[in-house]
Amino acid sequence: QVQLVESGGGLVQAGGSLRLSCAASGRTFSSYTMGWFRQAPGKEREFVAAISWSFGSTIHADSVKGRFTISRYKSKNTVYLQMNSLKPEDTAVYYCAAGPSLGTRIRLYDYWGQGTQVTVSS
Repeated sequence: QVQLVESGGGLVQAGGSLRLSCAASGRTFSSYTMGWFRQAPGKEREFVAAISWSFGSTIHADSVKGRFTISRYKSKNTVYLQMNSLKPEDTAVYYCAAGPSLGTRIRLYDYWGQGTQVTVSS
């Protein structure tokens, strides 16, 4: 069984930064992809960024390119999402996810964390 635990969310002013962490346990992740998704109130869950565990290949949603960066720390089994130049529209619950393929679709991901709230004030 895989466990994903997010941390690092909080309240920040527009233009500020936050770094989210996702600690993974329960299996080896050498062939997996780790992703970040977010869900704002009344909206569908959407893709933010993903990284392949082995090679470090990354993809980012157009809405966050140039502002957010996904990375991983292999020895700590941890994935990060560095979020800079935050905007009020980035306000959402952010979820960490793991799956066998690098991609943007929710159905590619088998395991999910409980989510962490990010609120950006104007």
